[in-house]
Amino acid sequence: MGGPSAHRALTLSIFAIVIATTMFVTFIAARRVRSASDFYTAGGGVSGWQNGWAIAGDYLSAASFLGIAGLISLYGYDGFMYSVGWLVAYVTVLLLIAEPCRNIGRYTLSDILCYRNDPRKTRIVGALSTITVSTFYLTAQMVGGGVLVKNLIGIDYEVSVIGVGVLMLSYVLFGGMVATTWVQIIKAVLLVCASLLIVMLVWTPYGYSLPAFLADVVADPKVQARVATVLGDPAKSMSAAELGQRFLEPGLYFKAPIDQISLGMALVFGTAGLPHILMRFFTVRTAQQARRSVVWAMAIIGGFYVLTLFLGFGAALHVGPSAIVAVDAGGNMAGPLLAQYIGGGADSFFGNFMLAFVSAVAFATIVAVVAGLVLAAASAMAHDLYVGVVRAGKETSAQGQVRAARIATLIVGALSIGIGIAAKGQNVAVLVGLAFAVAASANFPCVLLTLHWKRCNTSGIVAGMVVGTVAAVGLTLVSPTLSYPLAIKAAAHKLLDGEAAKRAAAQTPQELAAVDKAVAKAQADLAKWGDETTSFMGLTKPLIELKNPGIISIPLGFLAVFLGSLWRRDRRAEATWNEVYARQNTGLLVSKGTAGHG
Repeated sequence: MGGPSAHRALTLSIFAIVIATTMFVTFIAARRVRSASDFYTAGGGVSGWQNGWAIAGDYLSAASFLGIAGLISLYGYDGFMYSVGWLVAYVTVLLLIAEPCRNIGRYTLSDILCYRNDPRKTRIVGALSTITVSTFYLTAQMVGGGVLVKNLIGIDYEVSVIGVGVLMLSYVLFGGMVATTWVQIIKAVLLVCASLLIVMLVWTPYGYSLPAFLADVVADPKVQARVATVLGDPAKSMSAAELGQRFLEPGLYFKAPIDQISLGMALVFGTAGLPHILMRFFTVRTAQQARRSVVWAMAIIGGFYVLTLFLGFGAALHVGPSAIVAVDAGGNMAGPLLAQYIGGGADSFFGNFMLAFVSAVAFATIVAVVAGLVLAAASAMAHDLYVGVVRAGKETSAQGQVRAARIATLIVGALSIGIGIAAKGQNVAVLVGLAFAVAASANFPCVLLTLHWKRCNTSGIVAGMVVGTVAAVGLTLVSPTLSYPLAIKAAAHKLLDGEAAKRAAAQTPQELAAVDKAVAKAQADLAKWGDETTSFMGLTKPLIELKNPGIISIPLGFLAVFLGSLWRRDRRAEATWNEVYARQNTGLLVSKGTAGHG
């Protein structure tokens, strides 16, 4: 991969074209934003297929495009399980959430919760949960965007984060949901087209034969060497063919099956509780369009995740895991590096054109997802907390509501830029998993049960939100995802002790570069942690071995809603059940939104 200075003008030009296109869309959209409904939900004027593409654009984050392709290129089968989890999630959304949410809600997650329950209490807990989930997700996206721009263009990290933030603010501040929707559609189309092009070029030599392609992957010495590195001592008794076959089997990344189950639960149920995804169902006019948008989203997202299999395996075969790790330890540059290889390599014009194009699409991916998240958080602040709680629903003028929404957007945008800069150099990958864990443990149980259980009431919603959030965050803080100095230093010492053997085994300049990078990181880790022996929570080792707490925190969230609802009866919640049941199944009176219910 050429450095930031190589073909810099080409990279800047492609980035500029993508940015200019989205800004033109924002300019046009800004003229359509006249009311709170326009700002939050595009006036409900988005069609089913448009919303499906927008959901795909909102959902396919940098973690999907860069992260999954990278995980597959480094860990094979286990990396693909992320794709499966995120795709299956939309079955849950289609069957349980999409239509009822469209028929009950108006703008936000809290609108759904407060329909049967105490408006003030449920708006407060719903808004706080929305802001929490959005903040976790936002931080990871802002850091990812800053690192991507820094590596490709050579701009300082802080300037990169500010650039991402200002661009995202432009979309949301001026164009609201209209601009955000079309930016997400453009980004999703670009992402799918770029991935299709790369996969076609990777797969064509095999006559589109999957067995022939996989046979080449498992027979590749670079892949076999990667498996041997991951497995460690057990690999010494395995043949080259066995090492290659191991790449297509589970266990390289998820060592324990329960870890995979726990992560899968968080991904599947968390998707149905993500505030920025739930908001998208309010942008269509009818429940039928809501269902249609989910079907479109499932088809687009499912097709894309199948493509990630070939992106990851193609990168492992052509670029090589060691070369990918040499550029980024997490494998996040696997997709762009594969594009560069397919285009002719690091020294060719077309290779660098492909690298710049795919990177620009990844950048657009990050900005589009951030725009959706900021809009969700700003809606929670302005619509739920300011209008719904502080003003008790009395802020009725269109100008006043839009003004409140834009002020909230500025606040959220400024905070996201500040957090992104503060998180420089930190491992923020855990935050995406944590966002899904909180959404699955707090939001999903509350939304599901308020829609489908007559006894669910305000006490249950508050208990579920609090317990689900505290359990997800608390268990994550004592899990292996945090940094434990003793383990890090032990790993660093082990790597330095084996440095000579690794250098002797390195056969290419890329492999030597990977060794140099690993040694430098080990030395930096030893210097960084010094005499420290405990984690942020004061622990020398994790209290639980689960990387994602979903398998524990999700049942706790459901249990809290059940017990809270049974502990104290709510006549209002029970009295409105028949109306809620009829509305969510028929869509009757849906145009009234939540006007009379908080």
